[in-house]
Amino acid sequence: MWSVPPSDSVLHVLALVALTAQGMTAALAAGRRSMDYVGVCFLACVTALGGGTLRDLFLGHYPLAWVANPIYLALPGGAALLTIVIARLVHRLSLAFIVLDAIGLVVFTMTGCDIAWQMDATLPIVIVSGMVTGCAGGVLRDVLCNDVPLLFRSELYASVSVVTGLFYATAFGLNLNAELWTILTFILGISFRLLAVRYKWEMPKFLFTEDKR
Repeated sequence: MWSVPPSDSVLHVLALVALTAQGMTAALAAGRRSMDYVGVCFLACVTALGGGTLRDLFLGHYPLAWVANPIYLALPGGAALLTIVIARLVHRLSLAFIVLDAIGLVVFTMTGCDIAWQMDATLPIVIVSGMVTGCAGGVLRDVLCNDVPLLFRSELYASVSVVTGLFYATAFGLNLNAELWTILTFILGISFRLLAVRYKWEMPKFLFTEDKR
């Protein structure tokens, strides 16, 4: 049977880092749209928690993560406000955005897989749960900012989530240390995403033009 390792301390710490990172990506995106401070904080919370909320709704996993742990609301909101203060000190905002978004994608994918496993879900549901958790928040952020989501327009994104989830899901079968495997998965996912950006790895695109005769 395929499964994923039980929740571990490393994954918990990385999840807090990911919440902060996604709050910062939302603040950077909101700044490009000249949103007020309330809008920035709202977008940060939606970005950081949107994927996990959809996952919990789909799986019937209650209470929702941010309801059970209100600190999950405070982290992205606080990170967004901090980003407002330091944004002018960051000279390469585009690079910061990509790295922070990659952190959120990979860590939330692992978290989603872990939640689904704890609910005795099958492997396909575990992988889909990870992908929803990892990708949906960024999609909501881009839609609210009136942008085409990264998921649909940039280098490998959802594919990174799927590969990360599959790699993470092999840990139990290999009887490896959960914390070690979490770190290895994190490194794999981040490296894969950043390499995809660097070398512009993309999925094949469907191009259709009507033949006018």
